[in-house]
Amino acid sequence: MDNNELIALFHKELREDADVQGYTREKTEHVVRHISQFGERGFIIASNVNEDNAREVIQNELDYFKNLKRDFEWKVYSYDQPDNLTGILEQEGFIIGDPEALMVMKLDDQHPLLKNGQHFNVKEITDEQGIKDIISLEHAIWNRPLTELGERLWRDKQNNPESVYLYGIYEDNQLVSAAWMYLEKNSSFASLWGGSTLPSFRGKGYYSQLLAVRAQKAYEKGHPFLTVDASPMSRPILEKHNFHCLAYSYECESPKTNF
Repeated sequence: MDNNELIALFHKELREDADVQGYTREKTEHVVRHISQFGERGFIIASNVNEDNAREVIQNELDYFKNLKRDFEWKVYSYDQPDNLTGILEQEGFIIGDPEALMVMKLDDQHPLLKNGQHFNVKEITDEQGIKDIISLEHAIWNRPLTELGERLWRDKQNNPESVYLYGIYEDNQLVSAAWMYLEKNSSFASLWGGSTLPSFRGKGYYSQLLAVRAQKAYEKGHPFLTVDASPMSRPILEKHNFHCLAYSYECESPKTNF
């Protein structure tokens, strides 16, 4: 499968047809929306616009979410059309995040990650306190409010425990590295998230250990493709494990509104 075929598969399964727990999927002529069932921010996960209608569609979506009294994120990938979509969104008031590399890998029986058994200090996290530990870790590293993420992870783990798997590495009863994975519904993909390690504990191979344990679980559950939006720090490690960069993604946050 070449890169274009992988992009097509990714786009169909994780964008056009994605059905995410806790969200209502709405597909229009121009966008695919995910509306939170719990009052959280929404997403536009895919779009079909061009130079002529982009601004009109964007304004319609701003009005749509304003009526819902919700902020939202418009997820753009570098292969989306028109080529300057992020620029148009920025002109319309969106805050454009730094680009992340869309990394994808296909697992098979011989992949080294599936034979890596060196994750004896990796703990699967299944309880609410463990998820709170993850959120505290992420906040310490990124200094961003992540309460909503913690609530969603705990809710998903309770409601559909086999859809999300969370792992951490503790030293002296302190969580120092953590990552999680969603097994995407009706999809051959597992999406990887997190992979954060406290600065003073980096260089010990924890990221690779957390990657291996998730790869093994995904393959065991019948999801041969792994995907992750990678930061510049993570990308070299992922490439070492045979991930390939297919495109770049941008988180475009809607203008803040006082509802």
